[in-house]
Amino acid sequence: MLGAAAVATLSLFVPESVATALTYKLHPSETQCFYISNDKPSSKVAFYFAVQSGGSFDVDYKVTGPTGRIILEDTKERQGEFVFTAKETGEYSFCFSNDMSTFAEKLVDFEIAIENEARAELPSKQGTSPEHLSSLEESLFKLSGQLSTISRSQKYFRTRENRNFSTVRSTESRIFNFSVIESLMMVTMSCLQVFVVRFFFQGARKGEFFPLLPPSVLLPFQLPGLLPPVVHSLGGEDYAVGYVFASPSLMLKPTLGYV
Repeated sequence: MLGAAAVATLSLFVPESVATALTYKLHPSETQCFYISNDKPSSKVAFYFAVQSGGSFDVDYKVTGPTGRIILEDTKERQGEFVFTAKETGEYSFCFSNDMSTFAEKLVDFEIAIENEARAELPSKQGTSPEHLSSLEESLFKLSGQLSTISRSQKYFRTRENRNFSTVRSTESRIFNFSVIESLMMVTMSCLQVFVVRFFFQGARKGEFFPLLPPSVLLPFQLPGLLPPVVHSLGGEDYAVGYVFASPSLMLKPTLGYV
């Protein structure tokens, strides 16, 4: 009974409010607007949003009044918390845009609340002084404000946790992809080296490093300082075996036409 009475008493002092809390997935290049109606002039409008996941965790936002006047507007923001006075009655629009992203989806958590600040009167009891009622009233309003602060802090830390988790997951994915690519490159290079070494040894045994060329092909391309190619006859045709440098200290190995 005491708990129910305390809750009922607290509800008297909490300002009358209309709140909407949603989580929306904003697709690439999408603009989405949400609307709330204000029936009383000079009401306080609280607007909070945070990008929970996707891309660089940023969106464009714009708040427009009933007459089309822009109240709040900014680009590439990760989160925001605003309170403004709705001087006009009518429909207010809250728009989020993901035009900067071509492929990334954004998960946006937001809350819109209209608060009417008229305070309810406590039922007076016999023997209760006005000073006592005033102090109780202030304590309850202070408690209400602290609860709102705790709620916003929880949303803020949840947003930070989601961002940090997304960063860790992205880093882990990049490390894994880099490791796979590095392993594939190492295997490819190893196979290529084995193939080249086997090709050299097999070619040396079979004499297939270079084809035998006729002297008519090699003679026009003699370089200065080189002796003419050594010519041998094989099967009725003369073939060049190699070049030898004129200098005795330098010699070009006769690799052309090894048999």
